[in-house]
Amino acid sequence: MTDLNENVPTADTILKPTEVIRDRFPTAYTILFGLIIAVAGLTWYLPAGQYERAMNETLGKEAPLPGTYEEVARAPQGLLDIIMAPIKGFYDPASYAANAIDVSLFVLVIGGFLGVVNATGAVTAGIERAMVRLRGREKWMIPILMALFAAGGTTYGMAEETLAFYVLLIPIMIAAGYDALTAVAVIMLGAGIGVLGSTINPFSTAIASNAAGIPFTQGIWLRVAILVIGWAICVAYVMRYAERVRRDPSKSLVAEMKDANEAHFLRERPLVGKGEFTARQKLILALFAASFGVMIWGVSSQGWWMAEMSALFLAAAILIGTIAWIGEKPFTTAFVDGARDLLGVALIIGLARGIVVIMDQGKITDTVLHAFESRVTGLSDVAFVNALFGAEALLSFLVPSTSGLAVLSMPVLAPLSDFAGVGRELAVTAFQTAIGLTNLIAPTYAVVIGGLAIGRVPYHRWLRFMLPLLVILTALCMGMLSLAVML
Repeated sequence: MTDLNENVPTADTILKPTEVIRDRFPTAYTILFGLIIAVAGLTWYLPAGQYERAMNETLGKEAPLPGTYEEVARAPQGLLDIIMAPIKGFYDPASYAANAIDVSLFVLVIGGFLGVVNATGAVTAGIERAMVRLRGREKWMIPILMALFAAGGTTYGMAEETLAFYVLLIPIMIAAGYDALTAVAVIMLGAGIGVLGSTINPFSTAIASNAAGIPFTQGIWLRVAILVIGWAICVAYVMRYAERVRRDPSKSLVAEMKDANEAHFLRERPLVGKGEFTARQKLILALFAASFGVMIWGVSSQGWWMAEMSALFLAAAILIGTIAWIGEKPFTTAFVDGARDLLGVALIIGLARGIVVIMDQGKITDTVLHAFESRVTGLSDVAFVNALFGAEALLSFLVPSTSGLAVLSMPVLAPLSDFAGVGRELAVTAFQTAIGLTNLIAPTYAVVIGGLAIGRVPYHRWLRFMLPLLVILTALCMGMLSLAVML
């Protein structure tokens, strides 16, 4: 029987026996459940409080009113609340973690879709042909792909959608001589730097600007500059690491997982034609690529979200299975096996959002926000905008949703910029860059944890890879914000 946690990097399932002793870092499940317990503990000690809220017609949601915070009776979270938090993280409509079930379902359907495509043998044949044609030029995939993901991030906040690309890209990168971490970095940093430098992202920049009472076009050129410079920095950083790994695989941060990852991602499960790259396989790959193109079109221009995307990939799986003519039983087996491969990822998503459920139920979300409100008042303009950046970065660890944090924090923090003599567009940019930066590593962000789980990259290895880059990007964001204030 296949291990349900197959895609989650654990010492027991991936490392060699001699390596289990020295690699005792807990799994993502343990980390996230530990955070749920820790946050529940805080509800017993932190004062509970709430802002008054009023309907914001522009946002279509209730938003907190600045200066209206007041303490309320504590709502400490107990053992039952802790156990219920991951469950409510999937579907509880009363919290900021609402509707995680649709993301989890999308992940399972994507897994089934990929299982069917893998069963045709088309991906393996296509990878082999691509590697032959790109031999000696594989490194140029990195800037091209990161530019495409960044475009998705800056225009419509590409995030959960990236989960569909990991299983596609990781085998290509490993076959090219790189490692799984390189592929994860291309996707996560590509889309992440796009979100960090969001220009017209309706789920982040537009909502934050509306909440701040300004047009989203204000401050757009500063965000464009941050986007372009940040993208160049990330590309150079990933290419440098990738080339080092290609020349010496022992330099990989997941070097001890090399054999296991190659066996996992380059495994063949063809049910029809093997060896030759047939016309039918070419058609299947064309439909495979077209499915992602339709997904991007639907999200960016038709208002699609998880339900529509799930339906798209279900239909695509049926169409590809019919064209490949693999048979009803092999089709259903391939689909179920593919979904099972990503079951661990789907479970992680609900677990991550359970943290926010505990905060909301314990009534400490507004308390944390109020603490930042009281500390940024009265600072100089440069100090204020950087303090705002830091405050939003910390808040985004607890509320990793860009739209959720925008609605929560901007109505309170943006008006404070008036007293500091700082334009509200800079408050929006501070928010945008802060949450974009934090969401590259936040263990409460399902996209990060899910992507690492699919890529079989341990969380602590990702932190080790990201630390130098985080310092550089933080300096870039704070420097650009400070420069904008002084001009």
